Amino acid sequence: MDKNSKIYIAGHGGMVGNALISLLKKEGYNNIVTKTSKELDLRNQQGVENFFEEEQPEYVFLLAAKVGGIKANISFPAEFLYDNLMIEANIIHSAYKFKTKKMLFLGSSCIYPRECAQPMKEEYLLTGRLEPTNEGYALAKIAGIKLCETYREQYGCNFISLMPPNLYGPGDNFNPETSHVISALIRRFHEAKIQNAEKVVVWGSGNARREFLYVEDLASAILFFMKNYSEKGHINVGTGDDVSIRELAKLIKEIVGYSGAIEFDTTKPDGMPQKLMDNSQQLEANFKSSTKFKQGLDNVYQWALKNSIL
Repeated sequence: MDKNSKIYIAGHGGMVGNALISLLKKEGYNNIVTKTSKELDLRNQQGVENFFEEEQPEYVFLLAAKVGGIKANISFPAEFLYDNLMIEANIIHSAYKFKTKKMLFLGSSCIYPRECAQPMKEEYLLTGRLEPTNEGYALAKIAGIKLCETYREQYGCNFISLMPPNLYGPGDNFNPETSHVISALIRRFHEAKIQNAEKVVVWGSGNARREFLYVEDLASAILFFMKNYSEKGHINVGTGDDVSIRELAKLIKEIVGYSGAIEFDTTKPDGMPQKLMDNSQQLEANFKSSTKFKQGLDNVYQWALKNSIL
């Protein structure tokens, strides 16, 4: 992939897409193609094929997805399954049909079984039942991995897949109905601080453990593996560390400067008990994330304040 290669980023407007575009421009890539969802509905097969036929992208980053936290996944399971299946199938097939040189598909650690051995190795895919609260999203991401693998096997396509853990960073979604855990908690603690609330209620027992990757580290990983990795099968990309939701809540409370209590609502689901990924293949490929977790959390909070998100 040289600096003049035509690069299409599907999902450029999201948190990951924004971080990747910034990195590509910083690295001198100058032929980046993007389309907003209003300009191109990626669920529409003919529209996607027309776009690929006209633009003929050489490299494709498939980041586009319908995403959300546990509440959104529980509320809209059909949309999480249907929308993501259609987006993936249309782009992957068009990338094959119009001879894209290489494509990278971004998945999620949700693909692994609910009761998966920890840390989760790539080989544990499809060895057990999925977490019910995000089954639709996980099934769609598994389908995306398998599409990449089968198009590689049958047609010789250079399609690769990366699986990151939970993401956070500047540009995150702070909508209380659809946000992920870090942005949701930052909002709750910030609002509680402003309102002098006695307590902040957090979903679940607080015992579930999650691994988090800073979005700029993921952008670096995406570019690194696009340039340096062309093997069959998906590869995990993470930090190798996790924290409990209880520990996370305490960290965010400290960063925000909230002085009240934390209460855990055990009537609400925890989701998967733990989602720590084995990142040994990533390390063998000579890529390592660099952002310290507490610094990353502070970066997100300061970004949200600066941009009047909260």
